[in-house]
Amino acid sequence: MKCLHCGHCCKTSMVVIVVDPELGVVEDNLKAINLLEEPCPHLRGNKPGEYSCAIHDRSWYPETPCFAHGQMESNADNPCRIGMHLLGKRNLK
Repeated sequence: MKCLHCGHCCKTSMVVIVVDPELGVVEDNLKAINLLEEPCPHLRGNKPGEYSCAIHDRSWYPETPCFAHGQMESNADNPCRIGMHLLGKRNLK
């Protein structure tokens, strides 16, 4: 799934995050948070379509639940359906 940086997943989900990016994915450095109650400390940006993740480029990022997040896309190049809807895009391809 191609993320459109709308912020929906990073602001409304329950997820396990890496607390200290310098330590990476290790048992004592993970924390479950409800993003409706506590913001993700790695989310950057101020408006839908422009959000980004401060840890996305880390070598261990593929080991995180955020990396594994997806929909029922047929391939990795399909745009996120939720992002398309929230950003008001008309075409899904």
